[in-house]
Amino acid sequence: MKNNPLPRLDTDENLRNELLPHCRLKPGEIWEDPINGHKVGCLDATNSLDIKRLMGGEYAKLAIHDPPYNLVAFQERSIAEFINWCKKWVENSWLWLDKNSALYIWLGADQKDNYQPLPDFMIMMRDLDFDPISFITMRNQRGYGTQKNWMAVRQELLYYVKGSPYFEVQYTDIPKILRGYYKTVNGQTTENLERSKSDNIRASNVWVDIQQVFYRMEENISGCYAQKPLKSIERIINASSKQGDLVIDFFAHSGTTLLASEIKKRRCFTIDIDPVYCEISIRRLELFRQKGRLGWQNGHPFEMELPDRNSEQPQLPNNGQKQEVFQQPVQAKLL
Repeated sequence: MKNNPLPRLDTDENLRNELLPHCRLKPGEIWEDPINGHKVGCLDATNSLDIKRLMGGEYAKLAIHDPPYNLVAFQERSIAEFINWCKKWVENSWLWLDKNSALYIWLGADQKDNYQPLPDFMIMMRDLDFDPISFITMRNQRGYGTQKNWMAVRQELLYYVKGSPYFEVQYTDIPKILRGYYKTVNGQTTENLERSKSDNIRASNVWVDIQQVFYRMEENISGCYAQKPLKSIERIINASSKQGDLVIDFFAHSGTTLLASEIKKRRCFTIDIDPVYCEISIRRLELFRQKGRLGWQNGHPFEMELPDRNSEQPQLPNNGQKQEVFQQPVQAKLL
């Protein structure tokens, strides 16, 4: 396995500046995928004109947003500033979501800061037109904490709707083993396993079956802190959209929503204000199409330009396999 990761990009401005010359998008530009019609824009989620340009008159059936908290473009924000910022991109989401559509928002709850920004964000959402449907928790396999507190392992996901959107029940990979819950219907008494539509447990609002991303997983994108698992985004897409639907994501980050949309045969319009994350998203899509790979594991997307960032560190065994280097594809159309 390679041992050539990038450090956290959101806290290393020098590295970001080193990567900028290798990014094909500049602020205000939009990359349009010539194969399946995806778009990646280096745009501002709070700028209504930027979002209007991105959408081009189309409306999405599903929005999946994972906003950065407290550290945006290397600038710390107060909770009030953060909530005001959030309100702008939530309102932009409303404008470009279909009359029957779904909105999912990943959000943190810092136990050292009165569980912010979750409570103030939820209060802010009361004043908007979205209807709250579910509060989902995804459990990490690893957490943080001390011997004097419960280990923190949860990630929060809020589910809102506009109108009456499509929803399809999802099932986990966990088999059903508990028998019971007898019910009589039309004179026939059955237990839950006999009535079930699946041999596996139905996904609830507590997700315990999704592996947290870490450096040994192929889908890992080093440098992208708090990357969401591909399986979690695929679950949302499967539940709240159909093939051919348009999905939007205003914080591209590691490009997971874009990749999941490609795999699940949806179109994705995604943006990020940072050209580096836009480039990572595009390269990840192209890597998947070229090699069928989900990410760079403990390598990174800029290995052609920066092949030996950690050459001073001992290399982990690679089983004798030649390390792959990303090759720049033919440039797609810029809008």
